[in-house]
Amino acid sequence: MDYKKYIAERLTENGISYGEIYGAIAVPPDSAMGDYALPCFKFAKVLRKSPVVIAQDIASRFPCGGAISGVQAVNGYVNFTVNKTALAEEILQTVLSQGKNYGSSDEGAGKTVCIDYSSVNIAKPFHIGHLSTTAIGGALYKIYKFCGYNVVGINHLGDYGTQFGKLICAYKHWGDRATVEKGGIHAINDLYVRFNSEADEGMEKEAREYFRLIESGDKEANELFDWFKELTLKYVDGIYKKLNVTFDSYNGERFYSDKMQPVIDELKEKGLLKESEGAQIVDLEPYGMPPCLILRSDGASLYATRDLAAAQYRKDTYNFDKCLYVVAYQQNLHFKQIFKVLELMGKPWAKDMVHVAYGMVSLEDGAMSTRKGKVVWLEDVINKCIEKAGSVIEQKNPDLENKEEVAEKVGVGAVIFGALYNNKIKDIVFSYDKVLSFDGETSVYVQYTCARAKSVTDKGGVPQSYTVGELTSQEAEVVKTLAAFPAAVADAAKNYEPSYVARYAVDLAQKFNKFYFDCKILTAEGGKKDFRLALTAATLQTLTNALTLLGIGVPDKM
Repeated sequence: MDYKKYIAERLTENGISYGEIYGAIAVPPDSAMGDYALPCFKFAKVLRKSPVVIAQDIASRFPCGGAISGVQAVNGYVNFTVNKTALAEEILQTVLSQGKNYGSSDEGAGKTVCIDYSSVNIAKPFHIGHLSTTAIGGALYKIYKFCGYNVVGINHLGDYGTQFGKLICAYKHWGDRATVEKGGIHAINDLYVRFNSEADEGMEKEAREYFRLIESGDKEANELFDWFKELTLKYVDGIYKKLNVTFDSYNGERFYSDKMQPVIDELKEKGLLKESEGAQIVDLEPYGMPPCLILRSDGASLYATRDLAAAQYRKDTYNFDKCLYVVAYQQNLHFKQIFKVLELMGKPWAKDMVHVAYGMVSLEDGAMSTRKGKVVWLEDVINKCIEKAGSVIEQKNPDLENKEEVAEKVGVGAVIFGALYNNKIKDIVFSYDKVLSFDGETSVYVQYTCARAKSVTDKGGVPQSYTVGELTSQEAEVVKTLAAFPAAVADAAKNYEPSYVARYAVDLAQKFNKFYFDCKILTAEGGKKDFRLALTAATLQTLTNALTLLGIGVPDKM
């Protein structure tokens, strides 16, 4: 039940809409104050009464019984107490009957969301800086599907530019097929690094010619480029599989080469394209931004040109309701410019473009910097977490079956959760010890709670029927938190913020563990045992659903 809706429907006052009341209802920080609270201060001007009097009037008139068992006016607030027994009956039945679908909705039925994330660069290995875009985008993909949307995951490949001419030149001078096939993407990257450190003016000219050959459709140049792309996608596919990330499109920058001219023509037709020092720009100074460069003085296109073409293609192809770009906050200006240009072009859907910005990731020993040569490969971070997880599991449970499989779920989960637990815009300092802690606000803690709950239900079973009765405070807290899961998922989708689901999972795990330690389950007397087993099963299901939305596996035992 949506208790906020239930309360708001019974509180509509003269001059105050249902929406205003619904939006004002919140959850108090202290459950002793009630389960929901309505602050009345913002209504004082309309109703011409003090907030204290408004709260007292509402409390005296609100119909108690059924879903709401108590109403109290306190210093301008109306505090509502939910009937916990009725809530427990409803929530347990809902969770256990819906199973893996608990928390899902049809909010997005008939709507499409495009999500542009990860955006791997051809011929370059993933570094830790790619973690956030991949984890956030992957989680949003799952969350939107869970909310009923048609979701299109797009990997906008970095596969266009003079660097590929340099790569072919380096391969021609120093590479051989057997070595590159064996070394894969790291062998390709080594050739590129060598070119940048050793190439002379002659090789630079040769590289520019190879890029021209790629663009002009030269057979050999394009075969080499396609081979580098194939090796790159094979490499990243292994990482994506570990991170439980999928894509529906790998159309990159190169794909839009023949789709830019119609956009350029439209900009000209609408009088938006202007010449500036030989370059073609859209003047955005009236909107507080520098000009958006469309064509360089030599006629070459830029990121903006290709992004405009990509946006038009996505609208034409998918007819999206929202198009998200999960890209670091350093690109804030770029996307503001792109969205403004689309708006100036008269695209009504420009308002549906969203830059989902995120902060930077660094390790404890300092920021990751490619310029300083301090590059940390993402695959190394994942493998180190799996290795460390294996060591911890060996210490805690040396007789555990399938230790390698469990270690991978724990290690990979720790990497993903480490990127998703905090608000996405915050910079992250990645700590192996912190993300793999069994006691902190980590995926390991949540996974271990799932294993604990699974052990209980394996021993006691999941009863088909049970009597709720009067709840202890620990039981009531678990029930309340279970009921909050659909709202956490909806809020994550609304705010493009997977951390809502991650933090919810930790909160539920904490509430369950307090219940687990304070209340007997398998040795409970009378009808309490069956109820508590059902509560445990519902918690396991909800935690599993939450972790699955984040792309994190759930081991049966740890």
